[in-house]
Amino acid sequence: MTTLPLGSPGSAGRAAVAALSLALCYGAHGDDDAQPDEITATAVIRSCDSQRRIGRALLRERRSTEAMKIVDIVIDVRRGLTAGKHGVHIHETGACEPCSAAGGHFDPGPYGHSNPDGNHPFHAGELVNLNVDKLSAYEYNSDGQRVGGGTLWTLTTRITLSDGPLSLFDADGSAFIIHANTDTYCPDGEAAGCAGGGRDACGVIVKDVLDDA
Repeated sequence: MTTLPLGSPGSAGRAAVAALSLALCYGAHGDDDAQPDEITATAVIRSCDSQRRIGRALLRERRSTEAMKIVDIVIDVRRGLTAGKHGVHIHETGACEPCSAAGGHFDPGPYGHSNPDGNHPFHAGELVNLNVDKLSAYEYNSDGQRVGGGTLWTLTTRITLSDGPLSLFDADGSAFIIHANTDTYCPDGEAAGCAGGGRDACGVIVKDVLDDA
């Protein structure tokens, strides 16, 4: 089975990503400009320490008759993270209080292996790093470091929003986790913290309901 690489959407997905980005910028719901047969979802991103809202994520599954789907993802964080790259993954449980409740990495199937630093970067929930490059001039964390935000745009074929074996909406749902450190993708195999270490932020992924009226 061939899977598209994780990364930037490329020309085929620019329209979908642009629509998601506009929805983030203007505070719209993920389903505002969705077509009837498109499926969208959202997540409110909150700090693991304070549960303060620090950002938002939007997902859109592109229309397709294939069992494998292309899902565009935009995560926009406005505040609260230190400068540099932070690992981001979809985790196996839709719970964020505390952030450890999100469990391991989303990796369904008969050979699933959700250990964050094991079987990495082969999990279904793998995403690219979020680069925090917009720092506040006045906001600092408890360690005296300036904090801010950044935006991640990516696509994946490792998950679906629609029903099926790769769906994020199984019995216990799923959530985004933004980690404290960079995801190195574990080039030397399993090593403590190689997938990003501690958890800075979390957001439960919720499927949007289209209004048929």
